[in-house]
Amino acid sequence: MLSRQIILASGASLLIAAAALAQPVAPPPESKGTTPAVQIIPVSLKNESIAATVNGEKILVGEVKKILDQKPYPITLTEEQKKSLRQSALDVLIEDALMRQYLTKHVPQVGQTEFDKEVKELTDALTKQKKTLDQFLSESGQTRDQLSKDIVARLQWKVVLQRMCPDEKAKVYYNTNKLFFDKVFVRASHILIKFDAKTTKEQRDKAIESLRVLRNEIVAGRMKFEDAAKKYSECPSKDKGGDIGQFPYKFVVVPEFAATAFSTKVGEVSDVVQTVFGVHIIKVTERTPGEVSSFDALKDTVREVWAQDEDLYQRVLADQRKNGSIKIDLP
Repeated sequence: MLSRQIILASGASLLIAAAALAQPVAPPPESKGTTPAVQIIPVSLKNESIAATVNGEKILVGEVKKILDQKPYPITLTEEQKKSLRQSALDVLIEDALMRQYLTKHVPQVGQTEFDKEVKELTDALTKQKKTLDQFLSESGQTRDQLSKDIVARLQWKVVLQRMCPDEKAKVYYNTNKLFFDKVFVRASHILIKFDAKTTKEQRDKAIESLRVLRNEIVAGRMKFEDAAKKYSECPSKDKGGDIGQFPYKFVVVPEFAATAFSTKVGEVSDVVQTVFGVHIIKVTERTPGEVSSFDALKDTVREVWAQDEDLYQRVLADQRKNGSIKIDLP
């Protein structure tokens, strides 16, 4: 099933990337205790047996089995583990059905011209990789019918996003997050003092003051940032002097951390910043300038990133689950 990846992808190049994610997992080198042929579905259940019914649409046991057969499992599995694997595979198919039903209900039918254009972009991208469409289908474990449904779903999702995030709204989001769309990266180190639900205001204030004192020591040159991180930080990165590597403006570190890091010059140490993890001081060590982007060229991508930021896909699914009729027959 590729619906989620393709829906969240943008353009043929990302369709290829999505397909790579869905390729069957290659079995590891032969070793004791693993095999790709484990009986997870009870022998009594035939492929044409019904695994679940989603708003009247039937999901067959054979479809569940196809997902399960894509990767190897340990030879010995408890019945509880087998049941968990069956349910996970079935959940993928249920979510796929729920999303397709939602899109069919709320979005007009996709035109043939639009569909053909999408297929051409995919085949052109495959040609550059010296692959045929049949090879692509074989590697991703799909039929042509499944691929067609996924392409239709992506085109319909695009319409949903255009409705929910029109140009004016998308432009504001783009401008707010331009550093992300320009592919700017920073590399930073940090010193963290952790908080949890039991941390009192007095403890927070004390931690903030301690970090400010420590920052002053570092800025005055009386202590190296890396040494201070090794001694005082409560993050595993302390072993590397606080270094957490490169990251973009979104989706890797929490927003407060990103905003501070991206507004701090290379070589400088930030003031104390508070996040859900605790309080930090951040030293930026590198900045990759990226490339200047254009909103008009990235409209669709901007909407897709906005949807990811809003967790829109999962929210739609949650609503579909809540208001739908799902009957599970798979034991």
